[in-house]
Amino acid sequence: MDDTNKIIAGCLKGNRRDQELLYRRNAGKMYALCLRYSNDREEASDVLQEGFVRIFNRLRDYKKEGSFEGWMRKIMVNTALEKYRENHFLYNVDSIDDINETDLETAEVDADNELEANDLIGMIKSLPPQYKMVFNLYAIEGYSHKEIGQMLGITVGTSKSNLSRARAILQRMVRLSAIENNVKEKSDWKKRTY
Repeated sequence: MDDTNKIIAGCLKGNRRDQELLYRRNAGKMYALCLRYSNDREEASDVLQEGFVRIFNRLRDYKKEGSFEGWMRKIMVNTALEKYRENHFLYNVDSIDDINETDLETAEVDADNELEANDLIGMIKSLPPQYKMVFNLYAIEGYSHKEIGQMLGITVGTSKSNLSRARAILQRMVRLSAIENNVKEKSDWKKRTY
């Protein structure tokens, strides 16, 4: 039985045990979310702490409609976006109409060259900040380009352009990783046969 509502009620009464329990149950998932939007672990920890302060301060605003985790995720994403806006200048990039068609081609990767989840997460984290933000908001969080534009103060076209460029960069990284893995496998095979 899910006792989230009981824990929330305890938090609203100022019960420290329930606050700690709420934090412990959700900190891991929320930290992983913060890492996607941050440059490093220290920044992710700052976002996590600030996000939980906001969660506890806004707990009375939770209407018990939809999942509590989804409500917390939204607060964490908004906290990460505010931190991002404090530290980065969003550049308007070319409109989607100006993107070269070759940037939109999909990458074909040999099925034998599997990409580890951690490798992909590292690739996403290495994207330029404006591309990483849009990619995370669109591909992972599921926001529309209109919503992303409003959140980041950019046009819908810029959001689409940034997503397209992020995908193109990730595709190139995946291809390079596949090539590197293929070369490594051939080298390892040669060492075993001699």
